[in-house]
Amino acid sequence: MNPKVDWFFDKDTQWKNEYKKLRSVVLECGLTEELKWGVPCYTFQNSNVVLIHGFKDYCALLFHKGALLKDTNNILIQQTENVQSARQIRFTNLKEIKGKEAVIKSYIFEAIEVEKAGLEVKMKKPKEFKMPDEFKKKLDDTPGLKPAFEALTPGRKRGYLLYFSQAKQSKTRESRIEKHISKIFEGKGLND
Repeated sequence: MNPKVDWFFDKDTQWKNEYKKLRSVVLECGLTEELKWGVPCYTFQNSNVVLIHGFKDYCALLFHKGALLKDTNNILIQQTENVQSARQIRFTNLKEIKGKEAVIKSYIFEAIEVEKAGLEVKMKKPKEFKMPDEFKKKLDDTPGLKPAFEALTPGRKRGYLLYFSQAKQSKTRESRIEKHISKIFEGKGLND
């Protein structure tokens, strides 16, 4: 147990007991406990394997390379269609975790084997993501925007494309695009 992570397990949340149980299960698998992204993250030889996090309706173990796991029990969930690598096992109560403890450990051990083997998830290239029509038009109509966008790193391009296309209404997509044009010209990513 890493004392820097204790505050996460000590805070009063609806998932407090579930978090503590998940922590003990994961630590029994020999991983190193760290704090990343404000949540407990468990690593093998400095590679992220799994983290614990919670939402309104469930808490979860998120496997960073879950797409590579066999999922023999059919319990891994892809959060959204745009999540390429990570997969979750979700829980809504402590009894569920206790009932699946052996299965959870088997998934963790498989994830460790994925790291030992050096396997990587083949990520889609930015050009494989849907580009919203509003952004295509803006690239065509704004001098210099297309080369500025093409000069971004693949991760930055992917981030913008996902963010722009997630908006359901055209007006919202246009607003998001307009708001981020200056950052694209500056060579910055969505969260820079």
